Amino acid sequence: MALITALLGTPLFIGLMRRKGYGQPIRVEGPKSHETKRGTPTMGGAVFVIASLIGYVVGHAATDDPITASGVLVLLMMTGLGLVGFIDDFLKIFRQTSLGLRARAKVAGQVVVAAVFAVEALHHPNQFDLTPADPHLSFLRDFGPAIGTLPFVIWVVIMVVGTSNAVNITDGLDGLATGATVAVLAAYVLIGLWQERNDCPNFLTSQCYEVRDPLDLAVAASAVLGGCFGFLWWNAPPAKIIMGDTGSLALGGVLAGLAICTKTQLLLTILGGLFVIITMSDVIQIGCYKLTGRRVFKMAPLQHHFELLGWPETTIVIRFWLISGLCVALGLGIFYAAWLQT
Repeated sequence: MALITALLGTPLFIGLMRRKGYGQPIRVEGPKSHETKRGTPTMGGAVFVIASLIGYVVGHAATDDPITASGVLVLLMMTGLGLVGFIDDFLKIFRQTSLGLRARAKVAGQVVVAAVFAVEALHHPNQFDLTPADPHLSFLRDFGPAIGTLPFVIWVVIMVVGTSNAVNITDGLDGLATGATVAVLAAYVLIGLWQERNDCPNFLTSQCYEVRDPLDLAVAASAVLGGCFGFLWWNAPPAKIIMGDTGSLALGGVLAGLAICTKTQLLLTILGGLFVIITMSDVIQIGCYKLTGRRVFKMAPLQHHFELLGWPETTIVIRFWLISGLCVALGLGIFYAAWLQT
């Protein structure tokens, strides 16, 4: 349902954006090849956010399966961050500039959404007294002692803001962020299904997972996955529509939410390795320039460096998708290998 809604709804949204004249502004200092993208309809992330919500609700209604706290919280965080991005995109269009919300206002919006998610995730226990999250750090499962409510909320805020901004930085070429996110979402569908098959309430063994609603987390991930697939049909190079901050912040939020609720917080750095690599290229570029006055890359983030080296956009996108796929394969391999050794 999410895929069909996004696939059929995106061209309608493109027509609406064109009639309104809502096109993408381009950074003056960006690659000159991006001038051809000026005026491309933007805020397309709204399509797959809405499509994901429709797919999730219709799926539950059709199967008469109850909606869970974990699935709802993850999708609400996606929606909340998408709203922050929507405001940013709208201001860019209204002002006809590449600058939208001020950086502090944008981060403040992300912090509020993440903090509300963190607090709510510590509540809503089920019949086995499992909540969507608990105040622990996690890699493949929780590890170490509980860190306390306030430190956990702060950690979730850092994680959500970092992940949403990482996807936002990656969203610089047609289809790049969407395709990379699809791979990570597919991993979380598999992780959720595996945790459901080996959850502690039903299979009390040393290999079980103490995760609330793992199956519904897989359903939520698959709903967003379907929405992204439908959107990618129109967002693939050359893009007919751009997701904007509406989409990139929303996708970062849903990935962070899935990692927190499946208790694979640190595993996300491997599954989303491409986002980490691209974000670090930005950090390295800024840090080196401030310290030495020299640049490591021709332009940051990394995808623009390769553009200035003369690589075609589609070549960069496909090769980065391959890197994302390798990171997901590595992350899933670690997840499964740890289960075999338990």
